[in-house]
Amino acid sequence: MKWFFTLASAVVLLDQITKKLAVMFLRERGSIILIPDWLKLTYAENRGIAFGLEFAPQLVMILIVSAISLLVVLYVLRSSNRSTLFLLPFSLIFAGGIGNLIDRITVGWVIDFIHLDLYQGFVMGSWVSLWPIFNVADSAITIGACILVFMHNRIFPEPEPSADSNVR
Repeated sequence: MKWFFTLASAVVLLDQITKKLAVMFLRERGSIILIPDWLKLTYAENRGIAFGLEFAPQLVMILIVSAISLLVVLYVLRSSNRSTLFLLPFSLIFAGGIGNLIDRITVGWVIDFIHLDLYQGFVMGSWVSLWPIFNVADSAITIGACILVFMHNRIFPEPEPSADSNVR
């Protein structure tokens, strides 16, 4: 479990440091282009959840994220599985939730700054940006969830049927 909390702490620390840098260098400036027409750093304040969707007041968002983070930790603590493949995705998801929770509590929104500019333009007459601006915490949550999805059978192997079982 020490590994779980060490990784989570490192991700939260990286997330908070990069957000402080985004506030310092991007808030007034707007954007810094890293790779033209593809990647830039753009300061954004996200009061919602994924893709900026706002569905509840901040206090409700804080309670939801807190509950989910607590449930992740309780699930990992109650599990007897201590393999790296099991702990890694849950540690990333927990760290991402805590990183964004710190923002919600301290500034009232989540600070985003990584901007993949994959496509911006009109789709069926409406202006769209197909990729939201995100942060390190969002990346950790996404990577952790992808590991759970793509490695599900290795993380949660089905038990071998016992010899005395009549199920075939």
